[in-house]
Amino acid sequence: MATTVTETTPTDVPVAREAPVTRVGVVGWSRDNLFSTPFNTLMTFLSGWLLVMAVPALFEWAFFEAKMTASKGSECHDVAGACWAFIAEKHRLILFGTYPFDEQWRPLLSMFVLVALLVASGWRRMWNIWLAPIWIVGLTIVAILMWGGVLGLSYVENTLWGGLPLTLILATFGIALAFPFGVMLALGRRSKLPAIKSICVIYIELIRGVPLISLLFMSSVMLPLFLPEGLTIDKLLRALIAIIMFAAAYVAETVRGGLQAIPKGQYEGADSLGLTYWQQTRLIVLPQALKIVIPPLVSVFIAMFKDTSLVVIIGIFDLTLAAKAALTDPAWQGFSVEAYIFISAIYFVFCYSMSKYSQSLERHLATGHRR
Repeated sequence: MATTVTETTPTDVPVAREAPVTRVGVVGWSRDNLFSTPFNTLMTFLSGWLLVMAVPALFEWAFFEAKMTASKGSECHDVAGACWAFIAEKHRLILFGTYPFDEQWRPLLSMFVLVALLVASGWRRMWNIWLAPIWIVGLTIVAILMWGGVLGLSYVENTLWGGLPLTLILATFGIALAFPFGVMLALGRRSKLPAIKSICVIYIELIRGVPLISLLFMSSVMLPLFLPEGLTIDKLLRALIAIIMFAAAYVAETVRGGLQAIPKGQYEGADSLGLTYWQQTRLIVLPQALKIVIPPLVSVFIAMFKDTSLVVIIGIFDLTLAAKAALTDPAWQGFSVEAYIFISAIYFVFCYSMSKYSQSLERHLATGHRR
């Protein structure tokens, strides 16, 4: 006799429901981040009030009431907004300093070459043996363009260099040379050899204990006194040496923090494989340490890029001094706000680009340590 099996559907199975509107979406995000506590609520309303008061006034000054064209500064004195005509009139002096006016296409092209080299270095596919020759060729092109004297180009002394190209040159060479120097100092500070460790400790603590301005003064005034008679180093190279020495000390401490964060088992594993000190440092320890310290290391580079503006105190015509020179024109005095906003925007673009690249690099290299 056949038995009929009747399927029954349970009626007591809970049905999944959507999350409350107050916990998801814009409402949920606002409740969790803006109004989660009475203090956060107060700060949210205070910040909103400040934005309502400041943003419209800023846009009105910068755009709606600004004067974009003028033949001289007196035409802007009765304007309530910004005088961007000053930037339009003086942008070449700010960007290129005292470089010969008719030859300013050369520093402009040099800037593009330097930026292209930096972009190529940040492209991970270019991290191979060809990167070094590319840099050598690129820097040779920059030197030919800036100095001239060959290929039909007129010779221009580096005392006439200025503006943004000079800032990029100081920052690029400073970062490129300070990084390996700082890594060697970090390794030396952790060395088991007392003499090497003492030298590195004294150097790092001494350099980090004085401001960059004092190093620039010493390199500009005192360094020539220690050179043999008849040997001179131009002011630009002396400033670059001071920047490299200063940045290397901070790079060294940053890298040392990464080296200390490496577990002891990594060293023991390298020793068990029979690797020498330099092999385990180059292949195992240093790559992991540098990956850990990417954020603080990039912070050092960003600070270094901005600190190049301090070379103004020894008379080097960088971007900041070029802006000051533009303000000395009697026909265009009184527009320092516009000048400094302009150069601040330039600094921001480069620093923000470095910051975003470091975040991208950190995400790409964060293998095995994701949370």
